Amino acid sequence: MSKLTIWYDGACPLCIREIALMQRLDRRGAIDFVDIAPDDAVCPLDRQLMLARFHAREDGVILSGAAAFAAMWRAIPLLKPLGFVARNAFILSLLESLYLRFLKLRPRLQKLLVPK
Repeated sequence: MSKLTIWYDGACPLCIREIALMQRLDRRGAIDFVDIAPDDAVCPLDRQLMLARFHAREDGVILSGAAAFAAMWRAIPLLKPLGFVARNAFILSLLESLYLRFLKLRPRLQKLLVPK
C-alpha cells in the first residue's frame, strides 16, 4: 500500500490546526502532508481548486472533500473506524453535505483565528 498524500492550505489557520493534529496522530508516518499555499507548490490539479477543497491521493486515486477526509482517517489508527464507516455511500454523502456547509462558513471561521 502506498503512502497517502494530503494537500492542504498552509495559509489557512483552520487547516494548519487540523493538519497539525493529524500529523501528531500519524505516528506511523503513513501520510505525506503537502502544503500547497506557496505559489511554487506542485499540484496534480488546478491549484485554486485544490486550495478551495481538501484533497488526498489514496492508492493513486485523487479524492476531494469528505472522501479525502475519510481517506486520511483510514490512514490513522485512532480514526480508522470512522474512515471505514465513511466508505458507506449514505454516510459519505451525509459527510459531504456537512463539508459543503462548512466551506460556506470557512472564511468567517478563518477570520476568528487570525490575530489582529
